Amino acid sequence: MWKCLAALAALAMAPCAPAQVTPPPVPLTLDAAIERVAHTHPDLRLLPLQQDAAQARRDAAGLAPPLVFGADVENALGTGDSRGVRSLETTVSLAGVLERGGKLDARRAVAQANLDALAPQREITRLDMMAEVARRYLAITAAAARERIARDDIEQRRRAVDAAQRRLTAGASPASTLMTAQASLAQAELDRDRALQEAQAARLSLAALWNERSVAFDVVSGDPLQLPALQDFAQLADLLERTPELAVIAGEQRVREAQLQLASTQLRGDMSWQLGVRHDRASRDASLVGGFSIPLGAARRAEPEIRAARSELAMSALERQGRALQLHATLAEAHGRYGTARLEVTRMDSDVVPQLRRAEKAAETAWRAGAISYLEWSQLQAMRIEARQRQLDAALAGQAALIEIQRLTGQPLVAPAIQGTAP
Repeated sequence: MWKCLAALAALAMAPCAPAQVTPPPVPLTLDAAIERVAHTHPDLRLLPLQQDAAQARRDAAGLAPPLVFGADVENALGTGDSRGVRSLETTVSLAGVLERGGKLDARRAVAQANLDALAPQREITRLDMMAEVARRYLAITAAAARERIARDDIEQRRRAVDAAQRRLTAGASPASTLMTAQASLAQAELDRDRALQEAQAARLSLAALWNERSVAFDVVSGDPLQLPALQDFAQLADLLERTPELAVIAGEQRVREAQLQLASTQLRGDMSWQLGVRHDRASRDASLVGGFSIPLGAARRAEPEIRAARSELAMSALERQGRALQLHATLAEAHGRYGTARLEVTRMDSDVVPQLRRAEKAAETAWRAGAISYLEWSQLQAMRIEARQRQLDAALAGQAALIEIQRLTGQPLVAPAIQGTAP
């Protein structure tokens, strides 16, 4: 009983409780999204650690072989002497390795080349991540544009429903016309709801890049239909010579050159030396001992490694040529897709969409006057929305191609059509 009264009291007091006000979403520009990812994404946070590790390896490569302190004891438990320990001999020595052939400098060169090769790799990682942010940001912009098209379709379908209702009331059209108009309206509302769901999913996908599980922002985007003019393909192709992907291969080539030099140093074997003092307890004499050793056949053992290093160095030039051809082909494809998309968007905006808009208005007037059937008006409404969707799809394809072009050329990934500025 008391639980029931408490529940009723809670329900009675609920309307009086102050409602929680949900704060409005924070505007988020593409630059701000890229900055968030740059500070939080693990792939980008790994880069300084990789730099530190490479510097540590370079420092280790610059160390010479260590000196070795040794102590030898002989005849410690000999049985020939009645006193047992008079024949004890102790030798204290210091040994080391004298590297020949420039091995120390060659190791330093390999470590430094590996350190230098990290810079273009870091740039590739950064550009790839920026491109991914731009693609996910563009997906939000695309969903918003589809929602606007759906709302426009809903508005025109509602006009058709109202007109069909009035004509049915007046006995000028059958009930099937009203039901058809209502079904078309329901489909337009479904397109709007689907666009809203796509926008929410796209926001969650973007927020996941900086490890957020909830969405508390809204994008600030421009018109995706605005596709800027690009440079000529020849000018963009020249930018490929400075792309980080080719710089990575150039860095690998320098590493292989250093590895070849290191392998060549193995033609001369290292000399091991040892110097020490020996003490004979029986005679109480001390003597200086020393020695050195040089391995034989060093050149024969080093030859296979040198041949392998030369082959890998020769591969670098071919790898660069192959990668350059691949990048050139990818750039040509993206440039062609962008040009085609820009042409389609422009022609649809100037020749197709305005004509269909005027035709739809004229069809509405004619149907209200009873000059045409509802099917003709509905077909023009569908053609107008379909043309706008086709124009949007072409614009999105152009924006995606623009992102790819900017990633390939290493230019800043800020597409004017999808970039906004916070108020």
